[in-house]
Amino acid sequence: MTKQPLTLYLAAPRGFCAGVDRAIKIVEMALEKWGAPVYVRHEIVHNKFVVDGLRDKGAIFVEELDECPDDRPVIFSAHGVPKAVPAAAAKREMIYVDATCPLVSKVHIEAQRHADNGLQMIMIGHEGHPETVGTMGQLPAGEVLLVETPDDVATVKIRDPEKLAYVTQTTLSVDDTADIVAALKARFPGIVGPHKEDICYATTNRQEAVKAMAPKCDAMLVVGAPNSSNSKRLVEVGARAGCNYAQLVQRATDIDWRALEGITSMGITAGASAPEVLINEVIDAFKDRFDVSVEMVVTAEENVEFKVPRVLREPA
Repeated sequence: MTKQPLTLYLAAPRGFCAGVDRAIKIVEMALEKWGAPVYVRHEIVHNKFVVDGLRDKGAIFVEELDECPDDRPVIFSAHGVPKAVPAAAAKREMIYVDATCPLVSKVHIEAQRHADNGLQMIMIGHEGHPETVGTMGQLPAGEVLLVETPDDVATVKIRDPEKLAYVTQTTLSVDDTADIVAALKARFPGIVGPHKEDICYATTNRQEAVKAMAPKCDAMLVVGAPNSSNSKRLVEVGARAGCNYAQLVQRATDIDWRALEGITSMGITAGASAPEVLINEVIDAFKDRFDVSVEMVVTAEENVEFKVPRVLREPA
């Protein structure tokens, strides 16, 4: 049977960012240095395939430090942790390695600097997301107030409108965040913002690529995990940018082929914690069913690299 032709648009940049790459490398190097098992507090990055691969190598994933023994190394995930967590690890004299993305650490430093200047903080983020929990946990309870929508801005109760600053989660929708920032500035004209945008380069770049790709596509798939904030935002950005069918898939086996009947153009991208092997798996699934021609949609070049912590570069 003759395969139907399909133009497959591939977004660039897509997939792994420098922070994710570094975090995975930290777990692998820790296993090489100290042997298995190495404990990891929370999923190192939000991707089941990556986590399962590291588990197979000897990583044990836990939600809380209490679940780790004193005599094995523990790694903190790329999303960051409240200040109390490394303090508790140090008290127990544990070996710990912080895999927090340096761009998340930048937000932590910013929050502390604002607090040192006597400012109360507002955080734009998603309640319960580990990055939000980690950032809010840099300061004492009540010092960081969370807003998720422009409507939240209207009801947030602050101490002093003249002593106020905001930070954001690094993986948010650029457009949605702009609306919330506008609402904050309208209600609190004196609010202090970040020197440089908190939303990270990788999140911004992937969203820009989707915006460029979406109008060309009958449908679009984002390869990523359902608990990955930046992946879910890509689906929303794609739908808003004019793609009628935008869906999140973890693997090629998740593709709903009946929903894609009759399409002639398809967009593919991936969240910042999705490995290229899963993207290729999805592309191959389309090549099995369609006569595919691939076109790249390139909106930025990325060459960012973050060093791993010194403790892993030193001999055991």
